[in-house]
Amino acid sequence: MKDGFIKVATATPKVTVADVDANVKEIIALMEKASEAEVMVTVFPELCITGYSCGELFFQKSLIDAALEGLEKIKKATENLKGMFFVGLPILHNGKLYNAAAAVTDGWIAGIVPKTYLPNYGEFYEQRYFAPGIAHEDPDNDGLVFLANSYLAVSSQMIFQAEEIPNLQIGVEICEDLWVPNPPSVRMAMNGATIIVNLSASDAITGKAQYRKNLVVSQSAKLHCAYLYASAGSGESTQDVVYSGQSIIAENGHLLAESPMFYEGLTITEVDVDRLVAERARMNTFGQQQKFYWHAKRYNAFSEYEEVDEDEDGPICISTEQRFHKVEQETVLTRKVNPMPFVPSNPATRKQRCEEIFEIQARGLVKRLEHTHCKTAVIGISGGLDSTLALLVTARAYDILGMDRKNILAVTMPGFGTTDRTYDNAVSMVRSMGATLKEVSIVKAVRQHFADIGQDEAVHDVTYENCQARERTQILMDLANKENGMVIGTGDMSELALGWATYNGDHMSMYGVNVSIPKTLVRHLVSYYADCLADEKLKSVLLDVLDTPVSPELLPPEDGKISQKTEDIVGPYELHDFVLYYVLRFGFRPRKIYRLARIAFAGTYDNETILKWMKTFYRRFFSQQFKRSCLPDGPKVGTVAVSPRGDLRMPSDASASLWLKEVESLEA
Repeated sequence: MKDGFIKVATATPKVTVADVDANVKEIIALMEKASEAEVMVTVFPELCITGYSCGELFFQKSLIDAALEGLEKIKKATENLKGMFFVGLPILHNGKLYNAAAAVTDGWIAGIVPKTYLPNYGEFYEQRYFAPGIAHEDPDNDGLVFLANSYLAVSSQMIFQAEEIPNLQIGVEICEDLWVPNPPSVRMAMNGATIIVNLSASDAITGKAQYRKNLVVSQSAKLHCAYLYASAGSGESTQDVVYSGQSIIAENGHLLAESPMFYEGLTITEVDVDRLVAERARMNTFGQQQKFYWHAKRYNAFSEYEEVDEDEDGPICISTEQRFHKVEQETVLTRKVNPMPFVPSNPATRKQRCEEIFEIQARGLVKRLEHTHCKTAVIGISGGLDSTLALLVTARAYDILGMDRKNILAVTMPGFGTTDRTYDNAVSMVRSMGATLKEVSIVKAVRQHFADIGQDEAVHDVTYENCQARERTQILMDLANKENGMVIGTGDMSELALGWATYNGDHMSMYGVNVSIPKTLVRHLVSYYADCLADEKLKSVLLDVLDTPVSPELLPPEDGKISQKTEDIVGPYELHDFVLYYVLRFGFRPRKIYRLARIAFAGTYDNETILKWMKTFYRRFFSQQFKRSCLPDGPKVGTVAVSPRGDLRMPSDASASLWLKEVESLEA
């Protein structure tokens, strides 16, 4: 559970219909395997102790009693096992039979959760056998059943919480509960449940597996939860239908693990409950006005009653959480950690995602051009990645508006650090795109400025560099005035996060189309354009731009080649983008981000390198906020952005000491 990671599993045992002893043996065997793998939460299929497809046998007292005896054996088996286990069985209580889930851990039964919604269609005649779940809103129902020599809480609205791990809260659904318009998991999640387990027995029919997967993944996204779905396997009766044993584990809209069809065994992965809690904390609409009611009596883990008086308005609201004890421990991670979280990772949807991003960027610019009645877009073209993407986006905006691309004024401004390679690429690209090229050398103007302020040209310090950047911005701004146009910003989000921009130089524009595009995504978008949209001539130029080292080109070249490589100075952008994503998207601590980075970049960067650049990130991220506090407008394209007007209302004077102290304490 350290850093919020919980190892979880779905389990599909080999079931023999109505043979409780055989089923219990199979269940315990899988429980032992889960415990050996240090799984903390394991969910089994619906009615797995008896088999789901028992039909009229559910009315046989022999089967009901055997199921309870089987639960006793399972309870005893957990005395020496790690984790909490959810198993399905029929429970007879107050003359009614319930299709229920039992939560078992550390040699005791933490609670019984009856199924709320019972199907009565096709081959599923559950209403013939079972009663719907107990909600505890009936004053005649105290919600307790005497079982295994103790009183056990029975509720369809129960949440199980680990005492030592507050964010580990588990809600339970049973099969059909998920498929209804308003599943019980909605209330559970809005009352704190971060993990929903579903004990299911869903049949295998053509097309249903994909629909079932979509449903589970969608529910996890809607509720910002982890969803563990375990379905009955092929051991069930095939008299009318076949069961496939499909198991699905999803987290916040992402599929983490899925078993093969007709699989029996464990499906194991890890979920990140801290990430889920961070996601919910960003949404003030999550959890509003949701309450559970437990009338008159409250149950705790030690089988004690506590009388509770009713208030004047009705039953007092009491949490139905059932506490269990689990010591926090290091979870060995097997789940994949994407080293480039901003970049579309699915090849099948790459085109769709890239087109969507291009369209958002272009449509934002379209609106701004229409609103300001600008005829000319002025862009500084360096032959680098950022200005290349800005030009591609601007060209698309002009195409949408039906405007001539010749009204795009692309300005190349060679200076002391410009190389032939970047200059030639800039010129070729502008001509290939059909824009208007203008060249303005900044050398004379900058030298005059050096003389005016007393700067020695031989001293290649920050003043030497920034004078060039600000001269270029002045040229662009004045050309925009002259041509009735606007300056299109080229700087990306990674540069803004690190403050790698000259204040009132390349930091400033009239509309920044790349303002929420991190460097790793800039590279990906330019690559996509080269592969899918460019003709051969433009493609050749774009590929060379992609192959060129990232540089502001503000220092003189060495032997005609770029001497100033950004990533040698501030660090690899892929590392910085990784840290940026988890800092802004989830607010993770440095310790956890470092742990994830070691997995994501194993074999690419050693631990010392990761820590070195993490320190750089936190130091620069805090110290450079003043540049982000006065950013020009620009379109947001993803879940992370640094706009001071909405996404990052961060004080410019905040101290980084808390974060840097933790980074310093980490061991390589």
